[in-house]
Amino acid sequence: MDKQLEQMDYKGIFKYFSEISKIPRGSGNEVEISEYLVSFAKSRGLVYNKDEANNVIIIKEATPGYENEPAIMLQGHMDMVCEKRKEGTHDFLKDGIKLLVDGDYLHADGTTLGADNGIAVAYMLALLSDKDLKHPRIETVFTSDEEVGMNGAKALDLSSLKSQYLINLDSGEEGYLLASCAGGLTGTCTLPLKRETEEGKAIKISIGGLKGGHSGTDMINNRTNANKLLARLLFDLREEVPFSVLHMEGGYKDNVIPREAFAKLLISSGDFKQTSDSIQAIMEVYKKELARSEPDLEYSLEDLGDGEYNPLHPISFEKLLFLLIQIPYGVQVMSSDIEGLVESSLNLGIFRLEEEEAVICNSVRSSKSSYKQYISKRLEYLVEFLGGEYIVRSQYPAWEFKKESKLRDHLQKHYKEMYGKEMKVEAIHAGLECGFISEKMPGLDIVSIGPDMSRIHTIDERVSISSTIRVYQFLERILSEKIADFRVSPA
Repeated sequence: MDKQLEQMDYKGIFKYFSEISKIPRGSGNEVEISEYLVSFAKSRGLVYNKDEANNVIIIKEATPGYENEPAIMLQGHMDMVCEKRKEGTHDFLKDGIKLLVDGDYLHADGTTLGADNGIAVAYMLALLSDKDLKHPRIETVFTSDEEVGMNGAKALDLSSLKSQYLINLDSGEEGYLLASCAGGLTGTCTLPLKRETEEGKAIKISIGGLKGGHSGTDMINNRTNANKLLARLLFDLREEVPFSVLHMEGGYKDNVIPREAFAKLLISSGDFKQTSDSIQAIMEVYKKELARSEPDLEYSLEDLGDGEYNPLHPISFEKLLFLLIQIPYGVQVMSSDIEGLVESSLNLGIFRLEEEEAVICNSVRSSKSSYKQYISKRLEYLVEFLGGEYIVRSQYPAWEFKKESKLRDHLQKHYKEMYGKEMKVEAIHAGLECGFISEKMPGLDIVSIGPDMSRIHTIDERVSISSTIRVYQFLERILSEKIADFRVSPA
């Protein structure tokens, strides 16, 4: 553990975060982190269960005097989004995350930090280790594969749990109490393609430097999607110079707004300068247009040499370009119920041009199930009209707002007493596992909280150290204060 971080630690929060950061735990690669959690429970004599989906449940019984208090579930996910600098050599399958301290902030060295949702894991481990804290029965739930469709939460068996309350720890802003979240799905478009043989000069055009971000929480921030911008570049370039497409790709996660994308094109051997000049002129227009929202937009052009290649047939290219241009992106509807909340959106997160098909993965989100399905059907209609196929996967439900919540009132009361200000109740456009859990345990009273984080799902992800400690201290207060007799305030 970094000595500076050790000096700033409280109750072992960052000790545990440092330990789990050494363990590769990208979505789908959670066997090692789940075994770490099992070993943790065994070494402390705690009741635990690990299922086939690598979810882990660890239970700590109530301390004396709290036996009659209702059980509380704490929940977070163990996996993380794996993003790195384009030139980085980090291997997320075997390398741990290198943590760096910058004043009050903790971040990683050229990769995502994994504070989403590693801080929740660290919180729960610290609480389970605390021998002095007075508390009711605590049921900690560590889920897998949250970032790729909440597959862990979907597979959870909660039938043996006794909790009446759930505190989800997957929120990213201190002082805000989340009471609702959007539902979502991943819609994959597959378009068949034909190729032909041509001679010419191959070039590679790359765009990058975009902010990217979380396709839920950052969607309202006017982030440019690299896949969509690349499609626009080709759409504009076709008016300036003839070319064929050899390859295109961008994005790694459907729930991450892509920061980079590239295309390999085939042009006539003598057209390189004209093509270069045209691309430069087009990109200057984009840079001017996006100067405020995407100030670091950049591009590069490479000459890959002359030869014989297999570009897309012109008809296949036109269909693909039409699809990429016409697929909607970004905010579709703002909420009529909550000011400033995105109701529905979608993100073209992954695009790959294979030998005989194009694969496009979209993350669709909405707090209204009907509109989520409408967006999905629009995607299906569009790609099938062009002769392609559409598959829905990783669908998850919204977590609906409840007018009355004893747990919510309990948190607001103690937050006001601790910090002298109101804890704001809000909904979030991102997806949380609370929807699946509430379906499995009807009547469960649920809230979500967390410390200040920024730029999650990007290499600039960071978390406030002081905020992390304050939220943990707030958790200590919430668990130690009895809520059995707490009265819900009038709706």
